[in-house]
This record gives sequence, C-alpha cells and structure tokens, in this order.
Amino acid sequence: MEKVVIIGTGCAGLTAALYTARANLAPLVLTGRQPGGLLTTTTIVENFPGFPEGVDGYELVTRMQKQAEKFGARVQFATVDAVDLTQRPFGLTVDGERVEAQTVIIASGAGHRHLGLDSEHALENKGVTYCATCDGALPMFRNQPLVVVGGGDSACEEANYLTRFGAVVYLIHRRDTLRASKVMAERTLANPKIKPIWNAVVTEVLDVKQDKVTGVRVKDVNTGAERVVDCAGVFVAIGHVPNTQIFKGAITMDEAGYIIPQHGQQTNVPGVFVAGDCSDHVYRQAITAAGLGCAAAIEAERYLAGLCG
Repeated sequence: MEKVVIIGTGCAGLTAALYTARANLAPLVLTGRQPGGLLTTTTIVENFPGFPEGVDGYELVTRMQKQAEKFGARVQFATVDAVDLTQRPFGLTVDGERVEAQTVIIASGAGHRHLGLDSEHALENKGVTYCATCDGALPMFRNQPLVVVGGGDSACEEANYLTRFGAVVYLIHRRDTLRASKVMAERTLANPKIKPIWNAVVTEVLDVKQDKVTGVRVKDVNTGAERVVDCAGVFVAIGHVPNTQIFKGAITMDEAGYIIPQHGQQTNVPGVFVAGDCSDHVYRQAITAAGLGCAAAIEAERYLAGLCG
C-alpha cells in the first residue's frame, strides 16, 4: 500500500512529489495522459521565479521531476481510470490494476476547452489544433494565413509564436479588448503580423468536405454579420476544462468541475488533497500551482503523522 499517491505531473503534482519525497513518504506519482501537464506545450516561461532569461516549459517540468526523483519519488507513466474514496485505504484503478493509498493528492490539471462546433471536431488534427508549440511548425502551416481564437494570455502567446511560421495571424476575440496581461497584450498588438478581429466568434470551420481547414466563418457579435476568413490552420485558445471527471460524485466540485478545497488543500474526503489548475480557476499560473502543490504535500504529511500518532 502506498502512503501517498499523486495524480498529475504538472507543477502542482511535481512540487507535491518533491515535498512528500523529502519527508520520506516515497510518493507514487501518476502522469496521466499528458505527462508534465499543459506547461509542456508552452515555449518560454518568462514569469517563473529564478529564470531571468526564461525557461522552456518542457525543460522546467523535466527538471522538477528529476528533483523529486532524486529524493525518492516514483513517477509512473499511467492513467487513473476510476477511484474509490468511500473507505480507507483508498482504491485507485490504474491502467486496469488496483492501487491502494493512505492519502491521495489530486493534481490532475486541466485540458483545452473546445469551441463545440461539429466542424471543429471533424477537422481536428487536419488544421484544427489546440497547441501552437506542438503543431505550429508543421509544413501545412508555413507561410499560410492562420487563425487563433481567444483573447487571454494563452491566445496571445499562441499568436506571437505562430508569427514565426505563418504569413499572417488573425486573432479572433469576442470582445473589443484583450483579457491578457498588460505586457502580453501590448506585445501582441505591437506585432505587425498579428491582425485582431474584434467582437467576433467562429461559427464554422471550413471545409469539412475537403477534409482540411481552408478558413473560418466569423460572426460579428454586435451586428450579426458574417464573413469568411481564409486560413490554413485554426488554433483554439479559449481556456481550459479541469480534468476532474473521474472524481465526480466523490469530491465536491463547482458547476464548472473545479474541485473545491474545504480547509487549506483538504477536500471533503479526509485524506484526499487537491492542488493546481484542477482547483484553481482564478490564477492558473505555474508558480501558484507549485505553491498549492507544496501546501497539499505538507497537509498530507501532517495527516499521515496524525494517523500514526
């Protein structure tokens, strides 16, 4: 039986792994379907303390993992299929195998939010993507007009990154101002290759019949007028959905699926803790995820000490 099982290997999960490992709890860390979390899909992280020149997102989480493993954390490339949190030890179904744990730290992060269009789904991986860093350099996008949908930091980062490859990048946002941080918004609007399309939403991705992206149909939210914007790729960056589906009914969540901590990082189930983007819909930063992972680990350590005492 495991003393601590940590679900997720983003900043929250790996920081929790570091702290519990240094407490000699030998945590088992389960990666999930996206090892390293969403941070691995970013390019340069400029706002993580200690890296004045910035750091590649993948490199950052890789170094975090190595640091946790140095103190005894065990990282397993596996996915949790189901949980039984009704009694202790807790039961986790991990790739079809049962794992028992005295405590669980949920750091499962969040996934990309979709537009919800049938045409979007039909053309996914055929010009529709959710990660510019992953796909932006593909030959199909080079020297072509591209579209980014969104207005936050992620959308701005995607748009700026894509200017390295695309002929022009149209940034489509449903409002008339960006929601991004001031520095990111200023950088985006100053880039001559980025053309904002304000007060607009994408109603259709073209062209399903050709089985590839040829453009998007855009509707003005004020006038209702529609037009087609030609492009070879659509990069959707409209936020995230917490990866908490398997905990539904067992852990208290809000309507959007974010886990609600009860006291500190403790959930409604004693011995189950939460950290990172699966519970944070306000800040959603790498550094806050790491801080919450630290807090969850300390609370788990104290909980186990109380059981032994």
